[in-house]
Amino acid sequence: MTELTDLTVAEIRDGFRAGDFSAREVAEAFNKNVAAARALNAFIVETPEKALEAADAADRAKAAGEPLKPLSGVPIGMKDLFCTEGVQTTAASHMLEGFTPTYESTVSGKLWAAGAGMLGKLNLDQFAMGSSNETSYFGNVISPWRRARKDGGGGDNAALAPGGSSGGSSSAIAARLCPAATGTDTGGSIRQPAAFTGISGIKPTYGRCSRWGIVAFASSLDQAGPMARTVRDNAILLETMAGFDPKDSTSLDLAVPQWEAHLSSDLKGKKVGIPKEYRPDGLNAEIAALWDRGIEWLKDAGAEVVDVSLPHTKYALPTYYIIAPAEASSNLARYDGVRYGQRDLPDGAGLQDMYAATRALGFGPEVKRRIMIGTYVLSAGFYDAYYTQAQKVRALIARDFEQAFEKCDLLLTPTAPSASFALGEKQADPLAMYLNDVFTVPASLAGLPAMAVPGGLDAQGLPLGLQIIGKALDEQTVLNAGLAIEERAGFTARPDKWW
Repeated sequence: MTELTDLTVAEIRDGFRAGDFSAREVAEAFNKNVAAARALNAFIVETPEKALEAADAADRAKAAGEPLKPLSGVPIGMKDLFCTEGVQTTAASHMLEGFTPTYESTVSGKLWAAGAGMLGKLNLDQFAMGSSNETSYFGNVISPWRRARKDGGGGDNAALAPGGSSGGSSSAIAARLCPAATGTDTGGSIRQPAAFTGISGIKPTYGRCSRWGIVAFASSLDQAGPMARTVRDNAILLETMAGFDPKDSTSLDLAVPQWEAHLSSDLKGKKVGIPKEYRPDGLNAEIAALWDRGIEWLKDAGAEVVDVSLPHTKYALPTYYIIAPAEASSNLARYDGVRYGQRDLPDGAGLQDMYAATRALGFGPEVKRRIMIGTYVLSAGFYDAYYTQAQKVRALIARDFEQAFEKCDLLLTPTAPSASFALGEKQADPLAMYLNDVFTVPASLAGLPAMAVPGGLDAQGLPLGLQIIGKALDEQTVLNAGLAIEERAGFTARPDKWW
């Protein structure tokens, strides 16, 4: 019999409805895995009682013959950037350590209303700032994967990064601690960790999912999305997470499509664009080879492949690292020790001293770095030279996509420039770390839906992912192309249990 923790969201949902197992059995199995895998440091807070509470409610409803909810019997992980009523929400920071919201974020509230249970709050890069999950105040998240030597012998056993900022989500899903989890994506923080750990994740069109109740990083870029082991599971969760929210001024007032019901790997009549700018000199040979295989997979699914150009792609990364820190500088100004969060008040200190001491204590080095960059580019002498120019380039990047989509329906690119790297390997060089986002940032700047799907393993046995970028509001084509790749890649690899 298949272990309950090996089942996908769809299999748990359908198996529970068919009476193959109870919701409580599922919740207990995942709770057991969460407790046994604390070495991964994927969870900041474990909530086994919440998972059991939702499971018992589902079992009672089923026994009484009541209509079941879309996610009845399915426990999930919640990234600790989503405010959860009565459960600590920290954004992986010391600044918010101990903060217990009296309200629920819109996205998490939708999931609980749909019957999902919460296994716990997942670790992340502090305030979602990072690409390796090494900036959390609560310690590094460790990927469940390990390198294997090319000769087939044991690997070097180095602890690997699960990607960031949603590294707790990606690690937990890959290790079977939860069948799915929420993530947030500002410049690739769903897609890059998904690629690093051999799972799938989708960043929907900006505005599809409410940002209300999510701790803000960069408001014009942040977007919630699901992470899971299959494309179908992502479609299932996204249907619940998406929808208009009057509490969020950027929320799109549109009906939520039935993405799961319309899933199809038949891409006949679709054109797939291959942007030449995503194949720079020095591109990792294994990444390039996987990209070529992905092109053939989509051709096999019936798609026509065309070459396209996104000429301003080379400016995307510097543009992002001006706009995102600028917005972070503004958003994080609220953490001043007055209203909520940590407060450091040295003896005899005045108001300004309290501000400085509190922020020095509450924020980690990467958060401070981005606040300083953002404050600099927003300062009177440099606003026009940096921030205004970056917004102009952002508009050009968005226009590149619009022009490309006149020739095609979706784009296929790599997700990350490499497989996962060892923890500490790039921590001393912020620029090298920022380059992890080189393939994911452009779609974020343009607000487009984009998905990562696993395609294979590199020579050291680590997952590699492909990225599908779609037109605004066309998540269906992105999901369908992801399904086509998933079926043809046949990715079933999983990490060997060592924890």
